[in-house]
Amino acid sequence: MRPPEFDEIRPFDDEEVRPAMESLLTDRQFNAVLHGLAPWLPQWMRRGLLRLSFTGVHSTLDFQMRYMKPMVRLVLHRCSTGTTFQHEHIQPGPMRYTFMSNHRDIVLDSAILDFLLNEARFPTTCEIAIGDNLLIYPWIRTLVKLNKAFTVRRGLSPRELLESSQLMSRYMHYAIQEKKENIWIAQREGRAKDSNDQTQESVLKMLAMGGEGSPAERLAELNIVPLTISYEYDPCDYLKAQEFQQKRDDPTFRKSKHDDLENMKTGIWGHKGRIHYQAGRCIGEWLPQLSDELPRTEFFTEVARRIDREIHLGYRLFPGNYVAHDELHADGRYAGQYSAEDKERFDAYVEGQLAKVSLPSPDLPFLRERILTMYANPVTNKAQALEAETETKK
Repeated sequence: MRPPEFDEIRPFDDEEVRPAMESLLTDRQFNAVLHGLAPWLPQWMRRGLLRLSFTGVHSTLDFQMRYMKPMVRLVLHRCSTGTTFQHEHIQPGPMRYTFMSNHRDIVLDSAILDFLLNEARFPTTCEIAIGDNLLIYPWIRTLVKLNKAFTVRRGLSPRELLESSQLMSRYMHYAIQEKKENIWIAQREGRAKDSNDQTQESVLKMLAMGGEGSPAERLAELNIVPLTISYEYDPCDYLKAQEFQQKRDDPTFRKSKHDDLENMKTGIWGHKGRIHYQAGRCIGEWLPQLSDELPRTEFFTEVARRIDREIHLGYRLFPGNYVAHDELHADGRYAGQYSAEDKERFDAYVEGQLAKVSLPSPDLPFLRERILTMYANPVTNKAQALEAETETKK
């Protein structure tokens, strides 16, 4: 019996799947989306075909396998030049994991992980932490709950934030320990738009609100695995750079619902080049020693630092990353990592992305610097992580 306290945030349970799918058929906005996908089909036929496809779908995992996996496969076929998954530190079996990753794409980060876990024969996919600010229409909320998403409330008062964090933490412990589900959660709130991926201590403190025992024991219950996501090209890079200028020119600027939808659409269907996912070691391997060594005030700082190092070590760096670093710092440090053709290709790519910026007065030098920084930061962070690892082994 599921605890009713989680009803506000949890994904759909199995008995709720079919009614939720039926509700989509009568949603006006969802039907408008379907019309855009297949405008040549009359509405009655679209509804009939969709209802027919519901046959055999009785759980959220069924829903993912029937609808989401083929969609992700199509996206990867059309928008990438190869996807790899390195997971030697975790194996298919009875253990469930909390994958804590850097955050590149609003929709695809977790969707691709689900696809890769299934392809690697892990027994199930992930429940997904998603901010309720993205659930801008009822059909989107229904769709993500069918896709095993649980909601993170945004824009709360300090008291509401504390209560929401406690509830979400209890739910995540319940999902791992009782429901036997994996979880995906970003290492910070929102995407790191400059790709300087750093774990927020507040996320770790939230995770340690649930469970029992010391902070280390509570985190250990979640089987946290640092996960690194690397895209050769970020199709939203120009949108992120554009947002940097908008916030620079107007500190009160806030993205609209339309902006969020544009980011989702561009992130899904934009070209990503090569994609690599790398799962690190479960942090439970080293948490006990931290619990003994550190006072509570320093514990979360050190856990965040170690997770960051694991994520940074997992980066798959591409020629464009090295080109961006050298152009940003004008030092040629990594010239041996790319050819003249690589540099020409990346420079042409950046110019093409800058041409997509839709601001009335684009500051091109600023925008170029922002895009270069996005691609250069993983190089910097990985170099620092390798140096730190070397020092640790001495």
